[in-house]
Amino acid sequence: MEIGRVVLIGASTGGPGQIESIIKALVLLRYTSIIIAQHMASDFLGSFAKRLSQHSKNSVRIIEDKMVFETGYIYVAQGVVRLLEEREGLVFYLSPPKENHFNPDINSVFSAFSPYAKRFQILGVILTGIGDDGVQGCKELALHGARMLTQTAQSAIVDGMPARARQEVDGIEVLSTDEIKNKIAEFCN
Repeated sequence: MEIGRVVLIGASTGGPGQIESIIKALVLLRYTSIIIAQHMASDFLGSFAKRLSQHSKNSVRIIEDKMVFETGYIYVAQGVVRLLEEREGLVFYLSPPKENHFNPDINSVFSAFSPYAKRFQILGVILTGIGDDGVQGCKELALHGARMLTQTAQSAIVDGMPARARQEVDGIEVLSTDEIKNKIAEFCN
Protein backbone atom coordinates (compact mmCIF):
# COMPACT_ATOMS: atom_id res chain seq x y z
CA MET A 1 0.00 0.00 0.00
CA GLU A 2 1.32 3.42 -0.94
CA ILE A 3 1.57 5.93 1.89
CA GLY A 4 0.66 9.49 1.08
CA ARG A 5 2.34 11.41 3.88
CA VAL A 6 4.68 10.77 6.80
CA VAL A 7 5.39 13.04 9.78
CA LEU A 8 8.63 12.32 11.66
CA ILE A 9 8.97 13.91 15.10
CA GLY A 10 12.21 13.82 17.06
CA ALA A 11 12.41 15.08 20.65
CA SER A 12 14.33 14.68 23.87
CA THR A 13 14.19 16.59 27.16
CA GLY A 14 10.82 18.35 27.45
CA GLY A 15 9.33 16.52 24.49
CA PRO A 16 6.54 14.34 25.94
CA GLY A 17 4.23 17.25 26.80
CA GLN A 18 4.81 18.96 23.46
CA ILE A 19 4.21 15.71 21.56
CA GLU A 20 1.03 15.07 23.54
CA SER A 21 -0.23 18.54 22.56
CA ILE A 22 0.47 17.80 18.88
CA ILE A 23 -1.27 14.41 19.03
CA LYS A 24 -4.36 15.92 20.71
CA ALA A 25 -4.74 18.38 17.80
CA LEU A 26 -4.84 15.70 15.08
CA VAL A 27 -7.89 14.58 13.17
CA LEU A 28 -8.36 10.95 12.18
CA LEU A 29 -5.39 10.03 9.97
CA ARG A 30 -6.24 8.52 6.60
CA TYR A 31 -3.30 9.00 4.26
CA THR A 32 -0.72 9.97 6.87
CA SER A 33 1.40 8.12 9.41
CA ILE A 34 3.30 9.73 12.27
CA ILE A 35 6.53 8.34 13.69
CA ILE A 36 7.61 9.68 17.07
CA ALA A 37 11.21 9.35 18.19
CA GLN A 38 11.16 10.58 21.81
CA HIS A 39 14.30 9.86 23.84
CA MET A 40 13.11 7.58 26.62
CA ALA A 41 14.16 4.44 28.45
CA SER A 42 12.60 1.33 26.90
CA ASP A 43 10.76 0.56 30.15
CA PHE A 44 8.74 3.78 29.81
CA LEU A 45 7.78 3.56 26.12
CA GLY A 46 4.67 1.48 26.82
CA SER A 47 3.23 4.00 29.27
CA PHE A 48 4.14 6.87 26.92
CA ALA A 49 2.33 5.19 24.00
CA LYS A 50 -0.67 4.45 26.25
CA ARG A 51 -0.85 8.09 27.34
CA LEU A 52 -0.71 9.26 23.72
CA SER A 53 -3.48 6.85 22.72
CA GLN A 54 -5.70 8.25 25.48
CA HIS A 55 -5.42 11.69 23.85
CA SER A 56 -5.69 10.62 20.22
CA LYS A 57 -8.36 9.73 17.71
CA ASN A 58 -5.73 7.47 16.11
CA SER A 59 -4.22 4.11 17.05
CA VAL A 60 -0.77 4.27 18.62
CA ARG A 61 1.73 1.43 18.13
CA ILE A 62 5.22 0.86 19.44
CA ILE A 63 7.47 -0.13 16.54
CA GLU A 64 8.48 -3.78 16.79
CA ASP A 65 11.11 -5.64 14.78
CA LYS A 66 9.75 -6.81 11.39
CA MET A 67 6.53 -4.79 11.75
CA VAL A 68 4.95 -3.76 8.45
CA PHE A 69 4.58 0.02 8.12
CA GLU A 70 0.96 0.98 7.47
CA THR A 71 -0.81 4.25 6.89
CA GLY A 72 -3.11 5.84 9.44
CA TYR A 73 -1.15 5.01 12.59
CA ILE A 74 0.97 6.84 15.12
CA TYR A 75 4.16 4.89 15.74
CA VAL A 76 6.48 5.26 18.73
CA ALA A 77 10.05 4.35 17.79
CA GLN A 78 12.58 2.46 19.87
CA GLY A 79 16.22 1.50 19.38
CA VAL A 80 17.94 1.95 16.03
CA VAL A 81 15.43 1.85 13.18
CA ARG A 82 15.81 0.73 9.57
CA LEU A 83 13.04 0.58 6.97
CA LEU A 84 13.34 -1.86 4.07
CA GLU A 85 11.17 -2.64 1.06
CA GLU A 86 9.94 -6.23 1.17
CA ARG A 87 7.22 -8.25 -0.57
CA GLU A 88 4.60 -7.20 2.02
CA GLY A 89 5.61 -3.51 1.83
CA LEU A 90 7.89 -1.35 3.93
CA VAL A 91 9.08 -3.21 7.02
CA PHE A 92 10.70 -1.84 10.18
CA TYR A 93 13.87 -3.53 11.41
CA LEU A 94 15.18 -2.71 14.88
CA SER A 95 18.44 -3.15 16.67
CA PRO A 96 19.26 -2.06 20.22
CA PRO A 97 20.80 1.37 20.69
CA LYS A 98 24.55 1.49 21.12
CA GLU A 99 25.70 1.50 24.72
CA ASN A 100 25.32 4.95 26.31
CA HIS A 101 23.45 6.21 23.25
CA PHE A 102 19.96 7.55 22.69
CA ASN A 103 16.82 5.42 22.67
CA PRO A 104 15.46 5.75 20.11
CA ASP A 105 18.17 7.01 17.79
CA ILE A 106 16.42 9.94 16.04
CA ASN A 107 19.03 10.06 13.27
CA SER A 108 18.29 6.43 12.40
CA VAL A 109 14.52 7.05 12.31
CA PHE A 110 14.88 10.08 10.02
CA SER A 111 17.54 8.43 7.85
CA ALA A 112 15.39 5.30 7.46
CA PHE A 113 12.82 7.40 5.57
CA SER A 114 15.16 9.47 3.38
CA PRO A 115 15.32 6.84 0.57
CA TYR A 116 11.51 7.02 0.34
CA ALA A 117 11.21 10.82 0.16
CA LYS A 118 10.20 10.64 -3.51
CA ARG A 119 7.61 7.97 -2.76
CA PHE A 120 5.59 10.07 -0.32
CA GLN A 121 5.58 13.53 1.24
CA ILE A 122 7.63 13.81 4.41
CA LEU A 123 7.49 16.46 7.11
CA GLY A 124 10.35 16.18 9.61
CA VAL A 125 10.21 17.98 12.96
CA ILE A 126 12.91 18.49 15.58
CA LEU A 127 11.57 19.54 18.97
CA THR A 128 13.14 20.36 22.32
CA GLY A 129 16.16 18.45 23.58
CA ILE A 130 19.82 18.35 24.57
CA GLY A 131 22.52 17.66 22.00
CA ASP A 132 22.23 17.15 18.27
CA ASP A 133 20.46 13.82 17.72
CA GLY A 134 18.30 14.08 14.61
CA VAL A 135 20.27 16.86 12.94
CA GLN A 136 22.14 14.53 10.55
CA GLY A 137 18.87 12.77 9.69
CA CYS A 138 17.25 16.17 9.04
CA LYS A 139 20.04 17.06 6.64
CA GLU A 140 19.53 13.80 4.73
CA LEU A 141 15.78 14.29 4.52
CA ALA A 142 16.18 17.90 3.37
CA LEU A 143 18.61 16.80 0.63
CA HIS A 144 15.94 14.35 -0.56
CA GLY A 145 13.29 17.08 -0.73
CA ALA A 146 11.50 16.64 2.60
CA ARG A 147 10.12 19.66 4.41
CA MET A 148 11.80 20.26 7.79
CA LEU A 149 10.62 22.22 10.85
CA THR A 150 12.17 23.11 14.19
CA GLN A 151 11.31 25.26 17.17
CA THR A 152 12.25 28.80 18.00
CA ALA A 153 14.65 29.19 20.91
CA GLN A 154 11.83 30.73 22.95
CA SER A 155 9.41 27.82 22.46
CA ALA A 156 11.88 24.97 23.05
CA ILE A 157 12.07 23.80 26.65
CA VAL A 158 15.72 22.88 25.97
CA ASP A 159 17.18 24.55 22.88
CA GLY A 160 20.02 22.12 22.10
CA MET A 161 18.60 20.02 19.25
CA PRO A 162 16.53 22.87 17.72
CA ALA A 163 19.53 25.27 17.87
CA ARG A 164 21.75 22.76 16.06
CA ALA A 165 19.03 22.12 13.47
CA ARG A 166 18.60 25.87 12.89
CA GLN A 167 22.37 26.20 12.37
CA GLU A 168 23.00 23.14 10.21
CA VAL A 169 19.90 22.25 8.16
CA ASP A 170 19.49 24.34 5.01
CA GLY A 171 15.96 25.61 4.46
CA ILE A 172 14.56 24.45 7.80
CA GLU A 173 11.47 26.39 8.91
CA VAL A 174 11.68 27.88 12.40
CA LEU A 175 8.33 28.11 14.18
CA SER A 176 6.83 28.31 17.66
CA THR A 177 5.43 25.13 19.21
CA ASP A 178 1.86 26.21 18.43
CA GLU A 179 2.77 27.01 14.82
CA ILE A 180 4.41 23.58 14.48
CA LYS A 181 1.29 21.93 15.91
CA ASN A 182 -0.85 23.77 13.35
CA LYS A 183 1.53 22.93 10.45
CA ILE A 184 1.43 19.23 11.36
CA ALA A 185 -2.37 19.22 11.62
CA GLU A 186 -2.61 21.01 8.25
CA PHE A 187 -0.12 18.58 6.65
CA CYS A 188 -2.14 15.59 7.88
CA ASN A 189 -5.43 16.81 6.34
